[in-house]
Amino acid sequence: MQPFNEMLRLRIRERNSLVCVGLDVDPGRIPASLKNDTDPVFVFNREIIRATRDLVLAYKPNLAFYESLGTEGWDILRRTLSVIPDDVIKIGDAKRGDIGNTADRYARALFSLGFDAVTVNPYMGFDSMEPFIRDSSKGIFILCLTSNPGSKDFQYLLSDSRPLYLHVAEKARTWNKNGNCGLVTGATHPDELQAIRETAGELPFLIPGIGAQGGDLGASVLAGTDQQGSMAVINSSRGILYASSGPDFAVAAAGETRALRDSINSIRRAKKPGVP
Repeated sequence: MQPFNEMLRLRIRERNSLVCVGLDVDPGRIPASLKNDTDPVFVFNREIIRATRDLVLAYKPNLAFYESLGTEGWDILRRTLSVIPDDVIKIGDAKRGDIGNTADRYARALFSLGFDAVTVNPYMGFDSMEPFIRDSSKGIFILCLTSNPGSKDFQYLLSDSRPLYLHVAEKARTWNKNGNCGLVTGATHPDELQAIRETAGELPFLIPGIGAQGGDLGASVLAGTDQQGSMAVINSSRGILYASSGPDFAVAAAGETRALRDSINSIRRAKKPGVP
């Protein structure tokens, strides 16, 4: 099987997009036109996917938004994954991280749903990561420097005169024996992204924080992509999902997705002439 990171680079080239749409659906924010539907969350997801699937590299459901709905939520998640085209990457935003035998079950559960990659928390070390790394065709994005304000509580702590997040980036590069490790690096930390990229080499970055969280798009693309203007997955959730609260929500989502894709590609061309 082709290692995940090789597949990701190929998909970026084929789709000419770095955009990931985060399918973090709050039932309370679904347009009123869907509220009387018997299956509103799934219908919302389906219409967003239909409207944006030709513009994106990936979709990223955050599992909390589905787990909170109980067994119905898991069914919505399964059906949502089934309508995503095969050539679009499916990232399970689960942030799992536990001892080896438990991590093994988490990995089995998530990948059996159909995810191509998942997010993981490295706090418990390599044995908590190994079950996710085992299958080279499946990717893992390791939390490195996250986009939330609380990231400063631990991720900036110094060890051997370097912040913890750089130690995580270095470990991820060491763990990348199967060619399927990447990092989660928030767009709200543009100044730090360059140092992480220099430490991580060619590892792919999943970059949340664009849109509602106010991340710096230009700096994130320039510092977060590799020398070829590739190997970054740039996520926007609320800014795309809730671009309109009316019946035109899917059309509005497509417009926001297209604008984000085109802005990213313009920045990529400035960094690496020859990018389409």
